[in-house]
Amino acid sequence: GAMNAVALAAGLMEDGRVGARANLRRLWEGVADASPFASLDDSPLGAWFGPNNPWLQPWISPWQQVAKALGGQFSPYQFNPLNLNPLRDILADTVNFDRVRACHRTQLFIAATHVSTGELRVFRQNELTADMVLASACLPLLFQAVEIQGEAYWDGGYAGNPSLLPLISETDADDLLLVPINPQRRDEVPTQADDILDRANEVTFNASLLKELRTIALIKELLDDAGRPDSCYQRPLFRRIDDLRLHRLDADVELSKFGASSKLQTGWSFLSQLHAIGREAAEQWLTRHRRDIGHRATFKLPTSLSG
Repeated sequence: GAMNAVALAAGLMEDGRVGARANLRRLWEGVADASPFASLDDSPLGAWFGPNNPWLQPWISPWQQVAKALGGQFSPYQFNPLNLNPLRDILADTVNFDRVRACHRTQLFIAATHVSTGELRVFRQNELTADMVLASACLPLLFQAVEIQGEAYWDGGYAGNPSLLPLISETDADDLLLVPINPQRRDEVPTQADDILDRANEVTFNASLLKELRTIALIKELLDDAGRPDSCYQRPLFRRIDDLRLHRLDADVELSKFGASSKLQTGWSFLSQLHAIGREAAEQWLTRHRRDIGHRATFKLPTSLSG
């Protein structure tokens, strides 16, 4: 998410929407090219190893097999002592951070988890650097913690995925669109070790968002019960939450078809498939809800207490 955000902002500054789309494409082409199995991923053999092959559901892709072997037995401080990170090179090739910091068409909030305390840290757009973006995407079994100002950080998803409060309190937007990439619901109970671990990670990463949504729901309920007297708005945040209209754009049905092995699939054909799924989901959502934007919420908040 953080890498998409900075690529979008840099592209907008370069050439508006056309530049944003082109820069996002360059970003993901770089991800595909950086795969150690790039030559295999888009070959006929690579398709056989793909995440949709039912014959391989009990097994894992070559890329994940390597990651599992390394991550299960060694830490990134052991198997990657030089702290090489291909994402750093990709960012250097695709993102001009001077443009990101100067972009007046976006307001970016990039989250990372402070390793020592477990607390969330949100980096604002005017201070963003490549290290802050890498920290936001730092999965600790794959990458060494990213150090910023002498402090170590991991992926922001452990503490806020994403953190909604800055979007509410520090912007003037009354419509907030959630675009989750992890399915909130999977109907089948996982039985393979990799699928169990994958679902446990999804639940962990979804938990912080659900907690924030329940908090918002509770505040809205309390404001409704109070009849919204002027005293309720002595804190500007209460008015912002009361005016907030939430929306959710997802592709849960399609994404739930992919198992744990898809998480580390970075071949261009698979990334293009995900892009097509996302584009179709966005078009369907706009067809249904374009006229609702600015007028009414289209996402029902979870019940504040029972969920």
